[in-house]
Amino acid sequence: MPHRLAAAIGQYGERLAARYLRDLGYAVIEVNWRCPLGEIDIVARDGSTLVVCEVKTRRGASFGTPQEAVTPLKLARLRRLAATWADQRPGDYGDVRVDVVAVSRPPTGPAVVEHLIGVG
Repeated sequence: MPHRLAAAIGQYGERLAARYLRDLGYAVIEVNWRCPLGEIDIVARDGSTLVVCEVKTRRGASFGTPQEAVTPLKLARLRRLAATWADQRPGDYGDVRVDVVAVSRPPTGPAVVEHLIGVG
C-alpha cells in the first residue's frame, strides 16, 4: 500500500476514534503527541483516569485485525510514553490506562469501531 494511502487511512481512523471517545464523554486532550520515544495517538481523560489510546485502522484482514497489531512490545512503549507525557505536564492524573480503538473500514458500509479498555 502506498505510504500516502496508509497515512490517509490512519488519519481517518484517528479522527473517527477521537470523535467516538468524545461521544462517550471522554475529554480528548491531545492527538498525535510525539517525543523522541515515539507517538501517542490520543491522550484523553475518562473521568479522573488518564487514557493513552492507540488507534489501529485496517481496510481488510490480510494483515490481521487491528487489535492484533498492538503487541506486548507496543503496550510497553505506550506505558513509557504515558509516563513521559505526564512528566511534561504538571497535574494530578490519577490512574493511567492504555486503551485501543480498532477501526475496520470495509469496502462497503460504515466503519466498525471497537474500543478495548485497559489493555495494558
